[in-house]
Amino acid sequence: MAVKGSVSRVIRDYLVLTFAAFVFAFAWECFMIPNGMSAGGMMGLCTVLQYATGGLVPAAYSYVVINALLILIAVILMGIGFGFKTIYAIAVSTLAMKLLSGMEALHCVEGSFFYVRETLLIPVIAGFLEAIGIGLTMRYGGSTGGTDIIALMVNKYWPVNLSRVFLYSDFVIVILVLFLPDKTFADMIYGFVEITSFILMIDMVVGGQKSYQLMVFSEKNSQIADYICNELDRGVTVIQGMGWYTKKNRDILLIMLDQKQFLPLSRTIKEMDPKAFISVAPTHSVYGEGFSEIKAGPKLNIRKNTSNELPQE
Repeated sequence: MAVKGSVSRVIRDYLVLTFAAFVFAFAWECFMIPNGMSAGGMMGLCTVLQYATGGLVPAAYSYVVINALLILIAVILMGIGFGFKTIYAIAVSTLAMKLLSGMEALHCVEGSFFYVRETLLIPVIAGFLEAIGIGLTMRYGGSTGGTDIIALMVNKYWPVNLSRVFLYSDFVIVILVLFLPDKTFADMIYGFVEITSFILMIDMVVGGQKSYQLMVFSEKNSQIADYICNELDRGVTVIQGMGWYTKKNRDILLIMLDQKQFLPLSRTIKEMDPKAFISVAPTHSVYGEGFSEIKAGPKLNIRKNTSNELPQE
């Protein structure tokens, strides 16, 4: 029964990843690219390359080539830690973009069903769709690659906030549109509109909480801790505790995870020990290596009053 349930989950995960890849491709190939628009992320860079070459280098081709190089570099620098789901998501997204690019009836252009008269709404819709595609991919353990991989590599060697890496890279990519001869300031604004729409929607799909604090009570603590360290590349703190009812000492695992790692860990714990007890606390801010950079704030020059007297007004 457990094997059957595991197989059904795998099938479901890959069906969702396939759907998410087509939604992601639909946002770009049917809305952004037919209208000559670009935005942030790796796809934004690929569309800029497509426009700059007059269509000689389609975004779908440069997308898969650049991601293949990034994955190779990431494996060399960080080891195999991205998993097959990321490769699958990139491959299906590339195939979906190639298919949708030839289906002009689905493009957001005049005369088609998806035509939108108000130009400003096009990047809004595209950002909404892209957030659904990428959000579902992240929720089910995958990644669309691109700036995700770059951010992870940067964060491994420098304590930089990942969101800051995304922000800087997206800003630079959108600015590149201005260097194309047939693009204007309005085209850059459309890119920022798409990014804004994406940011507002992504948390609703993935989940608003950025990270989780888990306390795990299990008889298989060693196997669970090894999985967290080796597969998720996270640390585990072992706390000594005692069950008051049994009066027996036992170890408690304390773990900090980001939202993408919570689902695979909970599934693994259930498979290793169906009787495990897990306490989950969503956290809004986690600072330290692997999470956000510690923010100490500005230094304040406060003169200490060593006497017992009240300060003079």
